[in-house]
Amino acid sequence: MNIRKTILIVQILAAIAFIMAGSMKIFTPYEDLVLMENMDWAKDFSNTQITIIGILEMLGGLGLVLPMVLKKFKFLIPLAALGLALTMIGAIITHIGREEPIIVNLILLLLTLSVAYFKRYLILKKS
Repeated sequence: MNIRKTILIVQILAAIAFIMAGSMKIFTPYEDLVLMENMDWAKDFSNTQITIIGILEMLGGLGLVLPMVLKKFKFLIPLAALGLALTMIGAIITHIGREEPIIVNLILLLLTLSVAYFKRYLILKKS
């Protein structure tokens, strides 16, 4: 398997992960969200803040895949990946401060940084 196919798979998997995580944060009532396993960190944030995080994750996930269909906007792929990487850095900082595991966030950070790196040429490419 070549690197282009590998990055495409990584891109799609990251998109699915972020769309699912974002949807959960947007559509799950705050009272239920803070009671979920592995969501103790949510108690440090307001309902509005959690919703904003969810919207950012969902938009970032969509930004990884929709430009493949909308050919004119392919330059958004590395930008969405960078935005998601920044979101994961924030998540890592939050979890470290709470002495919680960060392995999932590190994996998602590496996936998004890989997509951003291997798709960086799309930012400067002329259509």
